[in-house]
Amino acid sequence: MENIISPENIVYQKPALLNDEHMHYCPGCSHGVVHKLIAEVIEEMGVTEKAVGVSPVGCAVFAYKYIDIDWQEAAHGRAPAIASAIKRLWPEHLVFTYQGDGDLACIGTAETIHALNRGENIAIIFINNAIYGMTGGQMAPTTLMGMKTATCPYGRQADLHGYPLKITELAAQLEGTCYVTRQSVHSVAAIRKAKRAIRQAFENSVNRRGSSLVEIVSTCSSGWKKTPIEANAWMEEHMFDYYHIGDLKSEV
Repeated sequence: MENIISPENIVYQKPALLNDEHMHYCPGCSHGVVHKLIAEVIEEMGVTEKAVGVSPVGCAVFAYKYIDIDWQEAAHGRAPAIASAIKRLWPEHLVFTYQGDGDLACIGTAETIHALNRGENIAIIFINNAIYGMTGGQMAPTTLMGMKTATCPYGRQADLHGYPLKITELAAQLEGTCYVTRQSVHSVAAIRKAKRAIRQAFENSVNRRGSSLVEIVSTCSSGWKKTPIEANAWMEEHMFDYYHIGDLKSEV
């Protein structure tokens, strides 16, 4: 008998823009989920031929291997500057960056703040897992107080390391930003909200409404030394208390 699967019974539908590549991300990593959302949104908007992503150094450096659109590699932290140039050259394009917290909120802080302050018509996807995942689990600007990493083995302390940087709250105060939000992908409901946020940010870029920043509070099972299930639970218990989920600014 022929095995017929009706569309409503398909649990997972791979977006056409996702390449058939084995992802290098660790089990439980949030990057893969966000990649799928980006691919879905671009397809649904019908802007595949006018989408340009910029990925710098970090875990997301190989984003171009997975999402089949035009990509530009950037030096560490410089993605917003590259994206600004691309959008000014091709104003009708969807232009976005895909950056981690070490890249965006540390070496790239100046590029990020000034691009957003100028109101560049780009979208920034900001993956915040509070640690340097690719290089061995060092402390990041977003590492929580008391959180242990390879470079603060006794936990982050304010007098030694300063406080966790809430880059999204800073972005919300800038006049050049039109949409600033913080989401997560730890549950089905959260994934749906994150997808809507990415869609809004991408529409803002296409329609030249100003700068958009979508932070995704994420897990790093390897860096946190936890199983995927433990990492999800730890994020819900600790990360969300400091990095509150929801829209911080919406002028669209």
